[in-house]
Amino acid sequence: MFVSGGLIRTFLVVTGLGGYGRYWSLVLPSAVSVFNILVLRSFYVGTSAELIDAARMDGAGDWRTLWSVVLPTSRAVTAVITLFYAVGYWNAFFNVMLYMPTESQKWPLQYVLLTYVNRGNGLPGSVNSGFGNAHAETAPLSLQMAVVVLTLVPLLVVYPFMQKHFRTGVLTEAIKG
Repeated sequence: MFVSGGLIRTFLVVTGLGGYGRYWSLVLPSAVSVFNILVLRSFYVGTSAELIDAARMDGAGDWRTLWSVVLPTSRAVTAVITLFYAVGYWNAFFNVMLYMPTESQKWPLQYVLLTYVNRGNGLPGSVNSGFGNAHAETAPLSLQMAVVVLTLVPLLVVYPFMQKHFRTGVLTEAIKG
């Protein structure tokens, strides 16, 4: 978990598999997180043995027990892991810098906004966009902060719907003890 394959090896594997300039190169290298697997495993280990035994007595196999008993009782941890991945992918811009540096039509919103805020490039579609202009000035601080707030809006919209799962997860963990 702490020692990965390294940036150069990951880049060579992804480009060797034909991922340079493709959308899957933004998702696949970070699709499985060891930390998230450990969180899920620790939650699944705490699942009530009585529920699993009752499912076995009813004739459920391993997969049926997983889908019918374990996953419905673990909505809270599933919501947390989903939120981790959603925030991680929403804020991701580094893989775009590695695998799609020149294809500005394929850039996700976060990378376009990063180029606008940090490099002084104008937003596409504006009157003076500044793409390709090496001497463009950086945006004023008020515009930079407005862009940052706009990137937070989708997360602020989704979070209240996830909040109920966090509360029930905390209560469930308190009862499990």
